[in-house]
Amino acid sequence: MDIVFQPSEIEYVKNSVVSVGTFDGVHLAHQQLLREVVEKAQARKGRSVVLTFDPHPKEVLTGQPMRLLTTIEERQQICEQLGIDVFYRIGFTYEFSRLSSREFYLRYVVQGCGVSEVVEGYDHHFGRDREGSVEELLKLGREFEFSVAALKPVYVDEEIVSSSQIRQHLLQGRVDRALRLLGRPYALSGTVVRGDARGRELGYPTANLQLTHHKLVPEDGIYFVQVDVGGPARYGMVSIGVRPTFFDQGQRTVEAHLLDFEGDLYGQTLNVQFLRRLRDERKFDSAQQLIDQMHLDEAQSRSLMAEFKAGVRR
Repeated sequence: MDIVFQPSEIEYVKNSVVSVGTFDGVHLAHQQLLREVVEKAQARKGRSVVLTFDPHPKEVLTGQPMRLLTTIEERQQICEQLGIDVFYRIGFTYEFSRLSSREFYLRYVVQGCGVSEVVEGYDHHFGRDREGSVEELLKLGREFEFSVAALKPVYVDEEIVSSSQIRQHLLQGRVDRALRLLGRPYALSGTVVRGDARGRELGYPTANLQLTHHKLVPEDGIYFVQVDVGGPARYGMVSIGVRPTFFDQGQRTVEAHLLDFEGDLYGQTLNVQFLRRLRDERKFDSAQQLIDQMHLDEAQSRSLMAEFKAGVRR
């Protein structure tokens, strides 16, 4: 897959099948759309092109950090796995956001990469103040002689798959539901840094993660997770929260305990995939009460680990 950043870097190919969007999450609906782009390009003996934006447009327009579902590198990797030929990362600025929908398509698509067909979702909007819609796209297609395919919404258990829905599930700790809409577990990556070693004192040594991105962190609580640390995937528990048993106003941390693991993880990068929520974070009256609860968390995690290893899903 070719990765380009500037209009001068992309070769003009009229027979290009194009899709434009942020694609945060690259969830099941995005994946269906991208497969359609690849299939149509192959049928036309052309090439498949994704035009996406970095940073996220909302971050530029609101001035507030955007808690992403996927980093731009993760989106890039998934697009490559799906067979996209060209991944066009457009630097999103305020000046860029003021382009009209027609100006954007003319400069970046029609005269930029070239286009024979555009594939978008049913609710696609583009251009200044999101003024462009599928109807506008159809008009542009007639004017510049490219066809337009607008895909219908994708449902999972009668719920429309969307990035906003996935965000809401994660913010409420429903990581199993997010998994269903994403088509894969939601993941966070972080570098293991030194903490206060309290987990070791409790009999559950943890890897304190310093997150390496600005992704959304699920609701505080205890989760059953799969952890990539090199070699075979491992299972474990992750605690997200402020550790209220020990601190009245603690700093929010993400800490992982790997089942059946011994070794030094300091400085390593862990990829944590959220599979199930075990419980809420709670304040216990004593450290022993917390340890007793952690034994229960471990037992539940080991039961889930056996199910996942056996290919069973609840």
